[in-house]
Amino acid sequence: MSLLSKLRCITVDVTGTLIAYKGELGDYYCMAAKAVGLPCPDYKRMHEGFKAAYTGMAKQYPCFGHAAKMPNIEWWRACVKISFIKAGYDYDEETFEKVFKRIYSVFGSSAPYTVFADSQPFMRWVRKNGLIVGIVSNAEYRYQDVILPALGLNKGSEWDFGVFSGIVGVEKPDPRIYEIALEMAGNLSPGEVLHVGDSMRKDYLPARSVGMHALLLDRFKTPDAQSWRDSGVLVLPDLVAAQDFLTKEDMIVAGQQA
Repeated sequence: MSLLSKLRCITVDVTGTLIAYKGELGDYYCMAAKAVGLPCPDYKRMHEGFKAAYTGMAKQYPCFGHAAKMPNIEWWRACVKISFIKAGYDYDEETFEKVFKRIYSVFGSSAPYTVFADSQPFMRWVRKNGLIVGIVSNAEYRYQDVILPALGLNKGSEWDFGVFSGIVGVEKPDPRIYEIALEMAGNLSPGEVLHVGDSMRKDYLPARSVGMHALLLDRFKTPDAQSWRDSGVLVLPDLVAAQDFLTKEDMIVAGQQA
């Protein structure tokens, strides 16, 4: 039997699995600054400033401020403000607000993202075979409501349910986000579900910890991929290979007989 015939649901990660960012963070921050007559910020300083700001905000207000009932736009306003300050750009409030609105608008659209060519066909193929498709992502509500639909990944044609950290208040690598996915899929048993992602820490290990099957994609030839394989993890180059794997007979996945 193929693994596909034993599954009732496949869940997928978003960034690095279904979509990727286009260009660099600095591209979009530079465009926003130049649009209001400011010089383009230094790319490296901006990138480092954003990493520090995002890490700090995620620690203080996890899941985009879910527990604190912080509006999504306020979470991002604070994060972007800190990013610029850490990069050495302390704009006055009026100027910053103009820059921020442009940044927030751009990242709430399809503009900064690209969809991998195999994403839509894979998801439709899975659903055509009678399985449920779920999304499990450390993302805010705009991914569900705006970004994924704008990229042609729609609820009802490509996926059936989504577990987004900014909506449910739990984020990877917390295994509870996968337990929520099992519930949303119809209270399926973990052995009936396969998770596909690109992170050992956020995708593979927590999915396996609740008993789900799991595999990883290595779209960008990460140096870590070989160590993943050496530890017994199934690592595939893309969703085309995943589809091929799912239809082969008597395959082994996640260290168990499928």
